[in-house]
Order: sequence, then structure tokens, then C-alpha cells
Amino acid sequence: MYIFLLTIHSLLRWLVLAILIYAIVRSFNGWMTGRKFNSSDNLLRLGTATFTHIQLLIGTWLYLTNNSISQFLHNFKVEVHHSQARFFGMEHGLLMLIAIIVLTIGSVKAKRESTDKEKFRTMAIWFIIGLFIILVAIPWPFSPFASKPWFRTF
Repeated sequence: MYIFLLTIHSLLRWLVLAILIYAIVRSFNGWMTGRKFNSSDNLLRLGTATFTHIQLLIGTWLYLTNNSISQFLHNFKVEVHHSQARFFGMEHGLLMLIAIIVLTIGSVKAKRESTDKEKFRTMAIWFIIGLFIILVAIPWPFSPFASKPWFRTF
């Protein structure tokens, strides 16, 4: 079950990134052109937040059931000095949680804005901040902190 969810978590990141980037482009375009914030934009706002929350739930389950994380927590003083253990034991989860909080705040604030331009602007700004945090926290193959493959397989 763990390997299956880890693979899903790894693959779902591409969907989350694609939806998030599309939401940013669309909201930035709406902000700059003065387009009306329609039901498709609202669905995209909600869908982006929903997919990131699903990814967080899977990631949380992986975190709580991972033996390496358990070892990291039980031997914190030693393991914190190993970059990969520290990355997955602290940094990845904390940064992703912060990113999803930022995205959620942006989604809620955008929903509550009174004008279409403000909805797009709010969504664009908060989602860009969330995307930046996510990009920092992903264990890319070229990352100096913890490198993982572009795609995981079973």
C-alpha cells in the first residue's frame, strides 16, 4: 500500500503543478484584461485547492507510515545532520503544509472579493506564492537537499 500511495503522490504532483500553473496564467490573464470572473474560473479556483488538499492527505499518510521518518524522529539529534533525512523529516512536509495554507487562504480570499479584477488579482498573487514554495519543496532530481526521480514506478 505504501509504494502504491508513494507512486500516486509522485504522479499527482504533476497534476497539481499543471492545474496550479494553469490557474495562475488564467487568473493573471483575467486580472490584466478585466475579464469577468465566471463559473469556470471559480471551479478552477476550487479545483486547485481541492487537488492540493488531496495531495496533502496522501503525503500526510506517507509521512505517518514511513519507517525512515520514524527513525528520523527517534534519532533527531543525529538524523537532523543528514540532508536527505532532514529534508523528508522536516523541510518537505513543513514547506508543503505552508504552501497549501497559502493556496487555501488565496482561494478563500479570492472567493470573498467583491470585484472580478480583485478576485483574479488575489488568486494570482497567492497562487504564485504557493507555487514558489511548492517548487522549493519538491525533491527534484537536481536538488542538493534530496533528489528523487522525475517519475516513480511501482
